[in-house]
Amino acid sequence: MAHLRGAAALLYFARSVLAHEHHGEDIPEGEAISAEPIDSILWVHILMQVFAFGIVFPTGMVLGIVRSRWHVPVQTLGTVLAIVGYFLGHAHGGRQFAPNIHARMATMLMLMLAAQVVMGVYLKLHLEKGIHARIRRYTVMMHGMMGKAMPVMSWVQMLFGGIVALGFCRDDHLGQCLAHFIMGSAFIGYGIILTILLLVGQVWLRHSGRSQEFLDSLLIAAWGCVNTFTEHRWGGPWVKNDLQHTSMGIVWWCAGLLGVWLSRKRDGRPKRNLFPAMVIMLTGWGMSAHPQSLELSTHVHTVFGYTLMAAGAARIVEISFVLKDQNSLSETDNEEINSFQYLTPFLLYTSGFLFMGATEEQMALLATAHVSHVSYILILYSISFLLFLFVSMLLHLYATHAWPPESSKPNANVANGRVLNGHVPGHSVDRRVRDAEEFELEGLMSDEDGGESPTSPGRKKENGVAS
Repeated sequence: MAHLRGAAALLYFARSVLAHEHHGEDIPEGEAISAEPIDSILWVHILMQVFAFGIVFPTGMVLGIVRSRWHVPVQTLGTVLAIVGYFLGHAHGGRQFAPNIHARMATMLMLMLAAQVVMGVYLKLHLEKGIHARIRRYTVMMHGMMGKAMPVMSWVQMLFGGIVALGFCRDDHLGQCLAHFIMGSAFIGYGIILTILLLVGQVWLRHSGRSQEFLDSLLIAAWGCVNTFTEHRWGGPWVKNDLQHTSMGIVWWCAGLLGVWLSRKRDGRPKRNLFPAMVIMLTGWGMSAHPQSLELSTHVHTVFGYTLMAAGAARIVEISFVLKDQNSLSETDNEEINSFQYLTPFLLYTSGFLFMGATEEQMALLATAHVSHVSYILILYSISFLLFLFVSMLLHLYATHAWPPESSKPNANVANGRVLNGHVPGHSVDRRVRDAEEFELEGLMSDEDGGESPTSPGRKKENGVAS
């Protein structure tokens, strides 16, 4: 009886929550939010969802990739927090909001999470006879793809949340907001990709037969084509900084095509080049001279430009003087990383946050609150440090599970190019290639799907509940 009363109370709470609407009568005409401050319930919603989607789910995703037994508990915790946070987002008082994209995407994200839960439970049932064998194979693939897409979707949703909470990016400000948040996110994403390739991707990169600059140049050329034809409304008058943005797009695809061509030697082997780094430097120089209406905005854009130029310069120094045109410091030890190599990804993170935090409405709000550009820039740098730390921790978690440290024996010394126990020095690299392919391409598999893990004999594989 007590269980029935509890279920009835929960159902009543859910109905009252779902009946809550964000567009109240307190919102002034023509505005997106009411004048009330954000209440404690909404703050709890914000913190809970950031923790669930920004920390717990990405951690569980990595645990799922390496088939850790902690994948299911971590993702279960994230699912519970996400559901509670979703209800709190509909039960708050205080500031009210007009219909917005954050609310619409929240429903889509929760449906995506529900699909992950259903697929995870199905995989845990180990139904493999008859038609389930085929269904299971596609379910494993879809579960892994949706799990890897979840951090990207979560990032977009958190950006939407911050924008909606402040009532920004509407009417005439929409275009500028899109430019800042898309480009800023692209810089951060580029930095994360460089971090992945630096810490755990060198074996894959060598095995692919491509240089890092081939991938960079290809992406830069594609992005430049998009910018060339989207930064100006063709057929209309040239306004504000249209010409500068369009010319940046032209530089990007021109330099990108050159970088692609120079990324191979005559015999087809990969070759490093400096043109992606030069594009980054040119972009930083252009943005540092971007004309602004507020002094605060001028300072922030200037530091953003200098930070981006520093990222390009650091990349040039890394390729030419640290690596001497090689992919890595050592052909056999892929864990050997020069401390200077961390600089470029971090500066890209910081450039992204600086650019996302430099929209017209943000600058006007900070100027009204008398916040100095020094304080604001230091805060954005601090956020960059924390993101770099979190990404590095996730990659360390992946590496320690995918490639556990080999036990060192006193008699396992190298002599005359061979290890005394009969293994050649390149064996470790070949093993890492196989492990990288296994962990990155096979996805989450059950015990019956693939037997034991190649790197951890006897350790059983786990399928996840969500992402």
